[in-house]
Amino acid sequence: MRRWFAVVFAALLLLAAWSVGIEPRWVAARRIEHRLPDWQRPPLKVAVASDWHLSNRPFWRVMTIARANRIVDAINAAAPDVVLLPGDFISGVGDPRARGEPDAEEIAAVLGRLRAPLGVYAVLGNHDWWGGAPALITALERRGIRVLENEARPIDAGLWVAGIGDEETGHAQPEAALAALPPQAQVLVFMHDPTSLARMPPVRGLVVAAHTHGGQVALPFIGAPVLPRGVPRDLAYGWVGPEGRQAWVTSGLGVSILPVRFNRRPEWVLFVIDAALG
Repeated sequence: MRRWFAVVFAALLLLAAWSVGIEPRWVAARRIEHRLPDWQRPPLKVAVASDWHLSNRPFWRVMTIARANRIVDAINAAAPDVVLLPGDFISGVGDPRARGEPDAEEIAAVLGRLRAPLGVYAVLGNHDWWGGAPALITALERRGIRVLENEARPIDAGLWVAGIGDEETGHAQPEAALAALPPQAQVLVFMHDPTSLARMPPVRGLVVAAHTHGGQVALPFIGAPVLPRGVPRDLAYGWVGPEGRQAWVTSGLGVSILPVRFNRRPEWVLFVIDAALG
């Protein structure tokens, strides 16, 4: 009996060490081939990096300025054509500077190093609205990052990018975000909260969302036992939604509430959009 207890205790210690000490810092650089039947352009590389939750607390929040800079270097090395940042740059609630966390200018200084010939674009997440959205918008745009809150704009011949505001804080207007799209336009749509998909008109292109962190924990046969308020389990991670509104929900880069990840690594994703085979 004592031997089994020792084995179980050791296994729990190893699991805790992995889930707290290793996996939250084991960033996956995913490459996803996204084939579209009506794609008429050369292959397009789109990098997606969300939920940074930048912090000065390396244990509790993981994503320090130094770590974020290394991720920015990795994204730049992949030479994306476009970079999409679907929100939650701020960690916690309230004025970051008052809490001893990176403020808008420090966050923008890191992310402003991202490079892409067709632009770097952002939407805000719930923590950004809770932590000082106006200052963050100003700082990001000063560094060359275009913040698209329920707005679409052309970025190349026949190609648009559209950002949908955050659902949880009442800023999501999916219909307004896509209203300016010409008929048959191909578009890169990004949003913070995947529940906005339910109100989004069908589009032709790539759709990505964030916010869930994939649950941070994904159990075998169950998936994510805990998700942000109002997000159904079938929107937790990966490809979700019906045709025309299918989206990739990313697990993001940082952590929230607890510094734990299990079976759900942090990630940034490089989508390579090309014409369908055959």
